[in-house]
Amino acid sequence: MIGRTLTIARKELWHIVRNRRTLAVMFLIPVIQLFLLGYAATTDIDHLRTAVLDADRTARSRALIEAYRASDYFEIVAFVENQEDLGQLLDRGEVRAGLVIPAGYGADITAGRRTSVAFLIDGTDPTVANTILAAAQQVGQAHGLEIVERRLGISVEEMTALEVRPRVWYNPAMKSANFMIPGLIAMILFTLTTMLTALAIVRERETGTIEQLMVTPIRPIELVVGKLLPYVVVALFNVVEVLLIGVFWFGVPIHGSVPLLFATSVVFLMTSLGIGILISTVANSQQEAMLMVWLMMLPSIFLAGFFFPLEAMPVALRAVSYLVPLRYMLIIIRGIILKGVGMDVLADQVGALFVFGVILMGIAAVRFRKRLE
Repeated sequence: MIGRTLTIARKELWHIVRNRRTLAVMFLIPVIQLFLLGYAATTDIDHLRTAVLDADRTARSRALIEAYRASDYFEIVAFVENQEDLGQLLDRGEVRAGLVIPAGYGADITAGRRTSVAFLIDGTDPTVANTILAAAQQVGQAHGLEIVERRLGISVEEMTALEVRPRVWYNPAMKSANFMIPGLIAMILFTLTTMLTALAIVRERETGTIEQLMVTPIRPIELVVGKLLPYVVVALFNVVEVLLIGVFWFGVPIHGSVPLLFATSVVFLMTSLGIGILISTVANSQQEAMLMVWLMMLPSIFLAGFFFPLEAMPVALRAVSYLVPLRYMLIIIRGIILKGVGMDVLADQVGALFVFGVILMGIAAVRFRKRLE
């Protein structure tokens, strides 16, 4: 049995190596996805193009402008004379924010009177707008505290009864890459193995070679295992590929056990391979298989918490997400890489993946056998 299975695996591996387009899909697409998502799909907003309308033109107003310029969030690219010019810059998208300092700002600060400045924000992109809003308030409050300290001659900490000292665990720098790249490993495992498995089996049926194989002593289970083995190896190689680039290029730290990461990846592969075989038993052509793969993948990616937090979803969608295997793998892989947790914490997620894998592989095997008969 093992010999016949390895023969099928060798045949499938030779087909992969001989087909350059398949090789490109397997090894280049994960790298392309990694760099695109690692750099483009980020919530780290800095150096936002900002314009300033300084109607005060005093040392006090210049100090405020320098406070914003000194932060990593804002890049002062233009000074305007009136609000119309500022509005045009925002309309054309040349700047994303505008600081408006009213006349008399410096006099009010010197006299100890309460004063305010305006900060105009381009809200077409809510994610960027929220970042600008928080950063603008943070820089303004910090500058205001400095003014109070200089005026009173004592630190603000001495005036308050409560001091909050926040600590960020697991991702202290709050880098988006540290969040996205572990998730990308799970997504690559899911998408590539599902797609390539479905296409490989449908291709055999289209060319008629699967019927030729079935007249040999090879049993259906040997045929399936033999065809899946090369894709399991490729998927695990992709995990190594993405991990190495993530660690050495993007600087993503791995706090947990790498062997545990690979062991859970193998469990997860049971679900993606099972889905791929199921699709191959339904689709009659490679084009139809591809459409079915993407029809299934898109909801899975969005409902698994890859791009958007599950907590932000409606209750009904959160309930549906429990039926998405990718959800559990994202929790596992981010827990291992970012938090450094082990099986004692991840047992429920690993158990859920194992149940999904057994059910999906069982259904796929039955349908595949019936389809061959």
